[in-house]
Amino acid sequence: MMETLQNLWAGIDWSMIGAWSLTLALIGVGILGTVLPLLPGPLLIFIAGVVHTLLRPESAVSMTGLVLMGVLLAAAYAVDIASGAVGAKWFGASKQGIWGVLIGGLLGLPLGLPGLIVGPIAGGLIGEVAFAKREWKEGMKSTWGSVVGTGVGMVARIGLSLAMVLVFFVDALWW
Repeated sequence: MMETLQNLWAGIDWSMIGAWSLTLALIGVGILGTVLPLLPGPLLIFIAGVVHTLLRPESAVSMTGLVLMGVLLAAAYAVDIASGAVGAKWFGASKQGIWGVLIGGLLGLPLGLPGLIVGPIAGGLIGEVAFAKREWKEGMKSTWGSVVGTGVGMVARIGLSLAMVLVFFVDALWW
């Protein structure tokens, strides 16, 4: 009986279980990080693909899959940065306000979701009031546009992150 259990235990591929567990944990945290502050969601999903490729060459993501995931990663961060500026422009922001939103978004990027919300808002308001010499009311209108744009950008980022997960699973399991 004991010998049968030892043979069963020895027959389990623990490296596969460990690699898939780590990969799925990174993907899960990455999906959460897409909406939660202080977690770089799309980056964690990309890292999951790279780590899985290194640990499990048998079910590795192809170079095409990794490149596609990298493009989606870049698009997710580009959307984060640009969405606030596009929303501000749509609500009538000046060039200084748009630049303020872009710079605020870049400065807020390392701070996760709070930085991606507060950075463009503060940058847009400072750009409108301090540099474009607009009234507070006009500055607040374009700042509201930044908020709307950032919200739309977050929805797009979630979609891009889920597309990264889809690319990973299709590539690792079917290609």
